[in-house]
Amino acid sequence: MPLAADRDEARLEVLSAGGEPLVSLPMPEGGGWCLEWNHSVEGFPVLDCYRHRDGRMVLTRSHLPDFAAGLDHVPGRGRQVSDGEGGYWIEDLDEPVPGNAYRLRVGAMRVDHRLVVDDARISLSRLAANRRVTIRLTTPD
Repeated sequence: MPLAADRDEARLEVLSAGGEPLVSLPMPEGGGWCLEWNHSVEGFPVLDCYRHRDGRMVLTRSHLPDFAAGLDHVPGRGRQVSDGEGGYWIEDLDEPVPGNAYRLRVGAMRVDHRLVVDDARISLSRLAANRRVTIRLTTPD
């Protein structure tokens, strides 16, 4: 359960299917985080990055190190730029996440879904492998 002081600040939360908090981090206005995972076929890391903007969870960019299965840029959705290492970033996505939350079926440790906030990596697969979670941004009422 969040502490009383937590209700006065925005939080990035990961909840179990039953609603129990697995992760709860302060996420101030302008703060950002990424969801990182290992591609199920190629094994390299893929990133979807978000930012807290005006009380909204906004998908801002994605990193794709290759044009592997299921990884391609959709024309008209952001701008593809080289990462200088053979992969690419899709920049300027700027897509608000409906309801400031989404559900994720967390992969096994081979996939290792993880939250990246600043220099910290939190393995969701260690907390909830093969289970459904909700990732959400909560803001003060």
